[in-house]
Amino acid sequence: MTDKEEEAEGGKKKEPMIGFYDSYQELFEFFCNNTTIHGTIRMVCSKHNNMKTVSWTILFITTFGVMYWQFGLLLGQYYSYPVSITMSVNFDKLIFPAVTVCTLNPYRYNVVSTQLANLDCYTEELLSTLYHYNPLTSGNQSACNSSSTAGTRAFDESYMKLEFLNDENTAYSGPVKGATNSTSPVNHTEFYRIGFKLCNATGEDCFYQTYSSGVDALREWYKFQYINIMAQIPSQSNQEDDSQISNFVYACEFNKVSCGVENYTRFRHPVYGNCYTYNDGQSATPWASFVPGVGNGLSLVLRTEQNDFLPFLSTVAGARVLVHDQNQPPFMEDSGLDIRPGVETSIGMKKEIISRLGGVYGNCTDGSDIDVVNLYNSDYNQQACVRSCFQATIVQQCGCGYYFYPLPSGAEYCSYSRNKSWGYCYYKLYKAFAADELGCFRRCRKPCQYTDYKMTAGYAQWPSSVSESWITSILSQENQYNMTSGRKNIAKLNVYFYELNYQTMGESPSFTVVTLLSNMGSQWSLWFGSSVLSVVEMGELVFDLIAVGVIVLRRRRREKCQASSDGEGTSDSTAGTHRGQENASRSGRDVACNRFVVVAEISPPPAYDTLQLDVPVACAPDCECTQHVSHASVHSQAPCSSQPEQEASEGPTVL
Repeated sequence: MTDKEEEAEGGKKKEPMIGFYDSYQELFEFFCNNTTIHGTIRMVCSKHNNMKTVSWTILFITTFGVMYWQFGLLLGQYYSYPVSITMSVNFDKLIFPAVTVCTLNPYRYNVVSTQLANLDCYTEELLSTLYHYNPLTSGNQSACNSSSTAGTRAFDESYMKLEFLNDENTAYSGPVKGATNSTSPVNHTEFYRIGFKLCNATGEDCFYQTYSSGVDALREWYKFQYINIMAQIPSQSNQEDDSQISNFVYACEFNKVSCGVENYTRFRHPVYGNCYTYNDGQSATPWASFVPGVGNGLSLVLRTEQNDFLPFLSTVAGARVLVHDQNQPPFMEDSGLDIRPGVETSIGMKKEIISRLGGVYGNCTDGSDIDVVNLYNSDYNQQACVRSCFQATIVQQCGCGYYFYPLPSGAEYCSYSRNKSWGYCYYKLYKAFAADELGCFRRCRKPCQYTDYKMTAGYAQWPSSVSESWITSILSQENQYNMTSGRKNIAKLNVYFYELNYQTMGESPSFTVVTLLSNMGSQWSLWFGSSVLSVVEMGELVFDLIAVGVIVLRRRRREKCQASSDGEGTSDSTAGTHRGQENASRSGRDVACNRFVVVAEISPPPAYDTLQLDVPVACAPDCECTQHVSHASVHSQAPCSSQPEQEASEGPTVL
């Protein structure tokens, strides 16, 4: 049965398992008539009205473009990885933080007077030359009159000079020792800077480290010379006899219970001297606060005597205090708070826990991916990382380490005896470090989780005028120390939680994949009123477009090859060589068109007068059978045998 007969019999043509449309027009019409996307059918139903067709086509394309523009905005928002901050307030007992207090004096003067006597004497001469300073008129003892400086004045020449500088950073040559004439810069209203000169190892490249204030210049210059001296003292002998805590802390209690030696650890700060950290969590169980208030925290009575202070290095009286987490090193110069002598300082705290998101959501870290070696033996901290990075750079480029930072393994501190040009190298690097040209601030990212303490401080005179005598008397006898200056020698410190509520601030993604899909679905429904299956239909349309394109290209290629093959002549060539070339050319074209043509020379059969083949007759029922014998036709009306239709088709074959 032929295809036409099947179509006529069944009414419909049987569709293949996998089939595609023959043209884009058929595909487009089918899609518009059957898709669930709104508006597409209007482009087909209105084909007899060109104006409507064009209008609906423009409207559909415009709507489609606006929707995908909204999709672009949503994707841009998603890939910006925004975060939302969640704040929660909790109430519970709180682990008390670590509290570090320092004396504000790196050494007692009578301990290091031998090492610093020459430097102090030379400093007095500089002050006399530049500012006409005379320590005797101020009631102070001159360092130049001490026996330790006798016979060593030639050593003064090893110190760099502190000089006045004009606008071009050129040394001012006017003032001399004891000068009182009007040519001295201090007698002029014109602005002059003051500083000291630093040169490289060859002395060819030099610059002035300048300051606008003589006080700042003198302190920085003195600190530079102080480092050169103290860095040469071995670490085991670089200790002070004031290491006993009782010489600094007269009384200590937490929650009205006296402290013990197990509650603190001691370390030495190069500028702030002896420091004691209470509740560091290493030597004893950390303290906990169950009740807020000034009477339920840490209370210290501190000695703040100033007689043994280094006059040119320790210019602040009192003590320095810092509240920090147990697993963080105390950076007293960055976050510390000074307390005054003769004053009771009460510091109220509120705990705050901050948690950030890392990865694509933020530039924070837990320290595991930081390539800087931590020199502070603590958990990751941004300040510790930055200082460790800077110290490593100093050691690498200057050949020695800065005295105020911990040393890397195998390094030694900078001093004139080891490196004459270390000051030039250090100050150059420090300027680059402050401008973040060394990359330390980029390498050391902020931590993802840390604990902060918000503090408020209150001050009151202590002891009061009516109680000063008996309080100082008791403290003097208990600590076997004669307080000649009364309240100027003591200070009181209270550290406590003013409430047990603590805040937890955490970051969370504010635009997740679920939010993105939800917003995109809303946009799709708004502009087309469709669902996810409509998106699948769009994907199917794209696939069909590609398939139809492939079919059309193959059809055109086949038609081109057929036209090329039909245009060629089929006449025989008498020359064998010519026929061979023609066959080779045609064979090449047939291969290009995916066809194979077999060419053969066949001799005609011999001519016979008659040719008869006797074959059995097999016909379908009720049909006429025809037998050809020679060139005559013989019709047989005899009944045919009942055979299947397939066998009837295999009837006699007559040639």
